[in-house]
Amino acid sequence: MIDAHTHLELCEPPDAELVAAAVAVGVRRMVTVGIDGSSCRAALAAAEAFPQVYAAVGRHPNAATGFDDADLAELRALAAHERCVAIGETGLDFYRDGAPRADQQRAFAAQIALARETGKPLVIHTRAATEETLAQLADEADGIRVALHCFSMPDRLGDCLERGYVISFAGNVTYKNASDLSEAAKLVPPDSLLVETDAPYLTPQAVRKQRNQPAFVAHTLEFLARLRGVPADELGATVERNAGRLFGW
Repeated sequence: MIDAHTHLELCEPPDAELVAAAVAVGVRRMVTVGIDGSSCRAALAAAEAFPQVYAAVGRHPNAATGFDDADLAELRALAAHERCVAIGETGLDFYRDGAPRADQQRAFAAQIALARETGKPLVIHTRAATEETLAQLADEADGIRVALHCFSMPDRLGDCLERGYVISFAGNVTYKNASDLSEAAKLVPPDSLLVETDAPYLTPQAVRKQRNQPAFVAHTLEFLARLRGVPADELGATVERNAGRLFGW
């Protein structure tokens, strides 16, 4: 198994316990994701400390206020680290407008360009901005490997697959009120599928009273395996291959 997207810095308990718990249930690799300068540095430190951990570095749209050339230079330097396997999470979030939209779009464009420059895949966050996110990707990200983290646009699944994007499902696909997501999860081709926790958020239904952690990706994987009518170990091997192809480890 893999956890394609987590935030170790934000989780409890400490990283060593989180990694050990994940390994104990069969998680062999995980990507911990930075959302600003300090969390990107923490992600890289965790990746240096644990062989199972890799890092993605990016500027979350809600942290994009004032994004400028100095911020891009910082990301470029962080992305050069040998344990960095992706750029992001980046994208657009108009749900609460945590940053001005123009700043979000500028930061997004810069990170798309950085993914192209480095040859690393792009990890996308989008909320309440489906059309704008897809439009900017269409205009600027042709030829870049794209993973749609915490997939949230089931009505546009066909378009996403046609563009070759990888579809990553988090614990919310297991929720009883997420039938649109679960229906979409049945349709994703095996070689386009990833599974993630987005820990400490979106705890799977089976353990929803607990704070999420990478080990809990097993619950989402088991749910998806039942949904798709395949053994969990088979699906786990499939998503592990997909992650290896995407992230290049």
